[in-house]
Amino acid sequence: MARARDPGPVTFRPLTPARIEDLGAVLRGGWGHGCWCMYPRLTAALERSLPGPGSERARRKQAMTALARRRRAPGLLAYEDGECVGWVAVAPRPELVRIERSRATPRVDEVPVWVIPCITVRKQARGRGLAVALIRAAVDYAASHGAVAVEAYPRASSARVQDDYAFYGTQRIFRRAGFRVIARPPRDLPATWTPRVTMRLDCATAST
Repeated sequence: MARARDPGPVTFRPLTPARIEDLGAVLRGGWGHGCWCMYPRLTAALERSLPGPGSERARRKQAMTALARRRRAPGLLAYEDGECVGWVAVAPRPELVRIERSRATPRVDEVPVWVIPCITVRKQARGRGLAVALIRAAVDYAASHGAVAVEAYPRASSARVQDDYAFYGTQRIFRRAGFRVIARPPRDLPATWTPRVTMRLDCATAST
């Protein structure tokens, strides 16, 4: 049997309009291709108000492209041998309106945290630590833009889920990236909701 090719070096690049199709390639195959990673930023009412012609998917893509035109990107793409193999979204929590308003992810304190709401690695690149590398790159990027801490809200359960639906990560990978649990799931959530823990990494700690 032929030996599998060793992966090449991984580089991380902020999302720009020129790289929007690379994001689509990473998200393609799961629910995220239709979402264009806009779900954490939009309530149902905000989504209905998105400008532009075309389908909801097309308008989400246009909205993400507009975000990518800003000086501060909405996330980072990972490239291996010139191929885009991963994506991590990161932003100040107030920009992620659905997270900010959700009873499942309440604020713990008044620290002006940034949040990693989504992380995706293409199937052919999984199992090599790329998710952890993406998280660390996102923390560094947030810190370079003034963030003092970064949070994530992975599932409270350690039970395995279908890969395409593990978009907000697992406790295991965030622990490997240096995060710690600072809050357990709120009580009295609807039974159909996914319990999520709050994990945080102080940027000063990450840089030492």
